[in-house]
Amino acid sequence: MIATSSKSPGDVLQDLAGRFKAKRLALNLTQEGLAERSGVSWGSLKRFERTGLIALDALLRLALVLHCLDDFEQVCVPHAAAETRSLDEILSERKPRRKGRIK
Repeated sequence: MIATSSKSPGDVLQDLAGRFKAKRLALNLTQEGLAERSGVSWGSLKRFERTGLIALDALLRLALVLHCLDDFEQVCVPHAAAETRSLDEILSERKPRRKGRIK
């Protein structure tokens, strides 16, 4: 079963990178300082803050230094209240047809 989301993977990457940068700044850390403390290269950190792309182990090391590693305990945890549908159910839905032309 999968849950539908209004965000794309790219949106999530950008949001996550923005939250990590905000956390870094709130802790008064420079990129260089965070890179040194986490063992993540400065180049990887700069790319992450700019594009959202980073290796998972590097992301977790950043999270450890930024005191948010425990937040990852909630990733992929099933939520009983969330509506979930299988991929087959989603793909079998018929999209409503539009009448007229879009100008």
